[in-house]
Amino acid sequence: MTSPPVVAVDVGGTKIRAGSVIDGVVDHLREVPTPAAAGARAILGTIAEVARRVIRDTEVSTPDASTPTWRIGIGSAGVIDPDTGTVVSATDSLAGWAGTALTAEITARLGAETRAVNDVHAHALGEALAGAACGTQSSLLVAAGTGIGGGFIAENRLLTGRHAAAGHIGHLPVAAAQGLPCPCGGMGHLEAIASGPAVLSAYHRAVGDQGPGGPRVSTTRELAELADSGEAPAQRAFEQAGRALGSALGGVANVLSPEVVVIGGGLSGAGELWWVPLREAFETELIPAVRGLSLRPAQLGQDAALIGAASLWSSGRVSTDETTMTSSGELQ
Repeated sequence: MTSPPVVAVDVGGTKIRAGSVIDGVVDHLREVPTPAAAGARAILGTIAEVARRVIRDTEVSTPDASTPTWRIGIGSAGVIDPDTGTVVSATDSLAGWAGTALTAEITARLGAETRAVNDVHAHALGEALAGAACGTQSSLLVAAGTGIGGGFIAENRLLTGRHAAAGHIGHLPVAAAQGLPCPCGGMGHLEAIASGPAVLSAYHRAVGDQGPGGPRVSTTRELAELADSGEAPAQRAFEQAGRALGSALGGVANVLSPEVVVIGGGLSGAGELWWVPLREAFETELIPAVRGLSLRPAQLGQDAALIGAASLWSSGRVSTDETTMTSSGELQ
């Protein structure tokens, strides 16, 4: 063992996923439902319990090894201040999560030092370290699913911004979403037209009770099956979402000029009905200086957030100014 063992935890609105990360290898995975409606105390208790299980599983599998000093790395939904480990703000999908002293609470429960970032920021770190953006110095990771989030790495540094809120791509105003309510309480944001729930809403607005899926279609997976079968309103819903996202990302790429844009999240598995208009709209918006910019699917799936969360302990500390990443995949 050449690096300290880390329990990496990915905290989402529906599930909490954890595993041990030792020398870059993710193992002893555990997944449990998030007690999202039960409040912060219940969520913290579940994080601590699943982390204990991972530690136990790992130590049982290596009985001859000396007991290591464990550390905890967390990628969590919400705006997470990486300096204080506090949840600055969060949506109602995690009741009472805003204001939680996340790292201090987990350290108190486990007796292990803890660091945390936003879950999409953790995804961005993971893909940059070992996935689709590996080998680059700058990348933009976009997670398109229930929401639309982003993580930007520039000159090997994760940029979280003054308020730890950098990357909220889903809240860019876009013309295609004019008049549509966004989950944040605003109107006309990208997330209102291009997220998974928005795709479903667009389909139901189009067909009402008349389409073959009608209001019975309740997931993007079911809607994708309808689209694949040739149902035109389902196809248009995915095309509209892909085009809106691609256009917005082209504009973001003009501003940030990364080496690569990586797309992950549940919608990235929607197929060519989504990817083709996304790529077309993206390329249309690029200014000449950045034309040819690579747009790639993410490679690591759910493990990206775990690898990224574990990397918070590779070396040094995470902050808006000091987080850098070496070519060997370590933060310094």
